[in-house]
Amino acid sequence: MRARREPPPFRIVEVARIEPRNPHMVRITLAGPMLQGLDPGLPAASVRVLLPGDPTEVVLPTWAGNEFLFADGSRPTIRTLTPLSFRSGPFELDIEVVRHGNGILSAWVDTAKAGDRVAVSGTGRGYKIDPAVRSFLLAGDESALPAISMLLRALPPEAEVEVAIEIRHPDARLELPAHPGATIQWCQLEAGSTPGDFLFAAVTSAQIAPDTRVWAAGEAAAAQRIRRHLFDERGLSRSHAVVRGYWKYGRGGVRVDV
Repeated sequence: MRARREPPPFRIVEVARIEPRNPHMVRITLAGPMLQGLDPGLPAASVRVLLPGDPTEVVLPTWAGNEFLFADGSRPTIRTLTPLSFRSGPFELDIEVVRHGNGILSAWVDTAKAGDRVAVSGTGRGYKIDPAVRSFLLAGDESALPAISMLLRALPPEAEVEVAIEIRHPDARLELPAHPGATIQWCQLEAGSTPGDFLFAAVTSAQIAPDTRVWAAGEAAAAQRIRRHLFDERGLSRSHAVVRGYWKYGRGGVRVDV
């Protein structure tokens, strides 16, 4: 098996603050001197968060060529999130997590408290914005709200930005950063619908000019459907779209963190 490029090393941090953003989203502020030198990355970048079994002691894994492993060969619990904001003096990193009742990440958020220790590695790939582009389509579900917030702050103010966001509950809306050219559409999933149905419908019904840039993220199967539509059916250049799966809809309707 071909070895993958080694990610940045983990940095041990502590939970500094926990702030509910709405009944379904929580902001976690991580802090500590080991964040010094962290690359904030491009908008909509990613960080790996290592969730230890013991919040008072963090054992760091090592890179084994294709994945992080502990000394005994077991896999650590790692989840990928958007680094919403990074500050120095003191060094702090904000991440936001959707609370959904299933999965290790959601369970961690429900029990986390100030002083708990975790580790972060990053940053990973982000979205490189072409400042000359004047048309963007952003589509995502609740898990993509942190990334969409970053993109709205970073996109050229002269651009027209169509934003489509899928939510499970009416109180899942957040106040997004203002952008003079943005039009935002919120859609609540209907009973019996599958996560990602609205995202797919929003992208397929959108007027996408040849020079429009598309950024979409959400449930993994929906992301795959969007890729096929954009690249195979519409013939959109692959350089004009970024589509990412942030989580999986598992058996029996259970959400699975990725």
